[in-house]
Parts: sequence; structure tokens; C-alpha cells
Amino acid sequence: MASSGSWTAKQNKLFENALAIYDKDSPDRWHNMAKAVGGKTVEEVKKHYEMLVEDLTKIETGQVPLPNYKKINNKPPYIPYMEEEQRLRNLKMQ
Repeated sequence: MASSGSWTAKQNKLFENALAIYDKDSPDRWHNMAKAVGGKTVEEVKKHYEMLVEDLTKIETGQVPLPNYKKINNKPPYIPYMEEEQRLRNLKMQ
């Protein structure tokens, strides 16, 4: 099923979750990721991944400044990375 080049917030989240489940050694990685996202072709998922890698490279090389997040009640306004990774691992084991 083909779609436009835009991705919804829901599709982006499904893409991120699929990345956590299907690593580079997973059989049929791109097909499974496209199926998990829904409404995107294998080619669109691959392109989205390539764009993500480009963005990460720019961030890691200092080409994009990190935002200055405000703390809420002395805590960061996001889920710490390790907590999210553990949550995804738990989901995968179910």
C-alpha cells in the first residue's frame, strides 16, 4: 500500500517501536517494520530510517544544537532512555 511522504505521529511511534523489535539482524526486517507501521511500503520505511540516521549523525557531530528542556518538579520532561528500553523489552517478551 503506497502513501504520501508524510508520517503521522502515530506512524512515527509505531516505527520507533518496530526499530526496537527488529534489529539489523532480524529476518525480513523492513517487511516486518512496514507491516508494524501500517500504510507504508518497505521503500518508505527504509527511506524514513535513512533520514533518521542522517538526523542522528548531524546531532552527534554537533550540527544541530540540542534543545534546552525545562525541568518539571526538578525532573526532565521525558522518559529516561533506559526506562523506555526496559519497557519495550518487557513488551517484546509478552
